[in-house]
Amino acid sequence: MENHVFAAVLAAALLHAGWNSVVKLGLDRGATVLLLAVVQAVIALPILPFVSQPATEAWPWIVAAAALHVGYKLFLVEAYAHADLSQAYPLARGTAPLIVTVVSFAFLGVSFAPSALLAILAISLGIVAMAVKGGSGRRMGGKALFYAIGTAVFTASYTLVDGIGARVAGTSSGFILWMVVGDALGMIAYAAWARGPAAFSAMAPAWKTGIAAGAMSLGSYWIAVWAFTQAPIALVAALRESSILFAVIIAALVLREPVSGWRWASAGAIACGVMIMKA
Repeated sequence: MENHVFAAVLAAALLHAGWNSVVKLGLDRGATVLLLAVVQAVIALPILPFVSQPATEAWPWIVAAAALHVGYKLFLVEAYAHADLSQAYPLARGTAPLIVTVVSFAFLGVSFAPSALLAILAISLGIVAMAVKGGSGRRMGGKALFYAIGTAVFTASYTLVDGIGARVAGTSSGFILWMVVGDALGMIAYAAWARGPAAFSAMAPAWKTGIAAGAMSLGSYWIAVWAFTQAPIALVAALRESSILFAVIIAALVLREPVSGWRWASAGAIACGVMIMKA
C-alpha cells in the first residue's frame, strides 16, 4: 500500500471512531443516525453536478450499498443501546475484515502475501480481543452480541459492495455521493414507518451531534471508498479498523468508560498489525 493511501486510511479511521463516539453520546441514537444520513445527503447533493457520474452498470451496486448502509446503521444503534462503546465497537468492527478477506480470497480470486494476511489477522484478533472483557466489567448479553455481530456482517457486506461498485462506477466520488443520497432516503423511509412524525421531531435536540457525526462519517467513507480503488479491499478494510485505537482513547478520556489493561494489550496487537502492513 502506497504511503499516501496508508495515511489517508488512517485519517479515515480517526474520523470513523469520532462519529461512532458522537452517536454513542447522543441521547436519542436513532434520531442521531437519521440526522447523520440527512446531513450526508445535504452535503452531497450540491456537489453531485460537479463530479463524474457513475457508469450505468453501477446503479445496482449503488442501490445495494445504500440498503446495506441503512441496515448497518440500524444494527449499530441497537448494539450501542445494549453494550458499552468499548464492547460493541470492537466486536462489530473487528470481525468484518476477516469476513472480507475470506470472501475476497474464496470468491473474488484475490491473493494475499503472507505478511498481509498476518497484518489482517493481528488487527482483527486484537480488535475482537478487546470485546472479550467489557470495560465496565459486565458481560455482553445475548442482544448485544446479536446486534454487534449483525453489524459486522453488514459492515463486511457494504465494504465489498462499495469497493466493487466504485470500481464498476469508474468514479469513487460519483458512487459515494449517490450512495449517501440513497442511504438518506432509506433512513427517512424507515424512520417514517417505524416511528412516524416523532422520529423527525426527535432530531431537533440531536442536531449538533448529528451534524458533527454526518460530516465525519461522510469524510471517513469518502476516503475509504477512494482507497478501495487504490489498494486491495481487504487491506483497506483491516487498516480502517485501526480506528478502534482511537475509539478506546475516546472511550477512556471522553466517555469515561473504564478500559482495562487487557484492552491496552489488545491495542498493542492492533498497532503491530498496522506496522506489519506498512512494512
